[in-house]
Amino acid sequence: MRIVSLVPHATELLFALGLGDEVIAVTHECDHPTRALKLRHVTRDMLPQGLSAAEIDAAVRERTLNGGSIYELDEQALRALNPDLIVTQALCPVCAVSHTEVVELAKSIPSQPRVLALDPKTLGETLGDVRTVAQATDSRDAGVELIARIAGRIDRVKLAVRGRRRPRVAALEWLDPVFVAGHWTPQLIDFAGGEDVLGFAGEHSEVFTWEAVAAAEPEIVVVMPCGYDASRAHEEAMTYAEQLAGLGARQVVAVNASAYFSRPGPRLVDGLELLAHILHPQAVEQAPEEAIAVELVSV
Repeated sequence: MRIVSLVPHATELLFALGLGDEVIAVTHECDHPTRALKLRHVTRDMLPQGLSAAEIDAAVRERTLNGGSIYELDEQALRALNPDLIVTQALCPVCAVSHTEVVELAKSIPSQPRVLALDPKTLGETLGDVRTVAQATDSRDAGVELIARIAGRIDRVKLAVRGRRRPRVAALEWLDPVFVAGHWTPQLIDFAGGEDVLGFAGEHSEVFTWEAVAAAEPEIVVVMPCGYDASRAHEEAMTYAEQLAGLGARQVVAVNASAYFSRPGPRLVDGLELLAHILHPQAVEQAPEEAIAVELVSV
């Protein structure tokens, strides 16, 4: 099967199912696993480099309100690849090329590829996507095994933090304006032994004021700017150090959102283990080695 992935979390899932040899092209943001970096890119970023958080937010709002996307699809390249399956998403126009554009383009490709959209809003739905992709690619056994491994790790975290005091947590996925993380993140916080004081599982991320975040009295603030790694998240946190200090939390942590929180793929379980380590370091002494990408923000 010839597969094109138009969203990073789909790329990660395809490789986790052992389908890496069948993936022929990905997006310019697909950076995991490292093998994906060698594949052909069929998208490019439409936003200029070096924008601030506020400038990125304004540019995204302008393009999406006008019905555009922040990514451009290389239609000629996609046609030439003649794929059998295109995996994309329709949940967030910020995260991928337009789903409608992909569906229309697929009709003009000689192979008439199936377009599969993955749009999970909860942790459970991300596991459902494993089944969906496994079924579409005749890799059901691999899907069952992957779900079992992820479910086992989730259960171990929940058992480790059971009965412990649950700190009040605010997860911020953007800082200008302030966005409180929704979708699967509140569930991750819950399973990791915390109480999300602002977000709602399965709901969209929402804009808040700094004053509203402070009023929720979080004890721990997790800075997870969408699409940023730990280093860039730390830079953002330091840029807004004064505002973060004003929240009154006893701990502010910057994490690798791109790897473990922004993308609803298999590595969300790494994010769960990382959160559990942050919230209950005595109970979860160390997250998986590849997930220790967290830095305290000095505020």
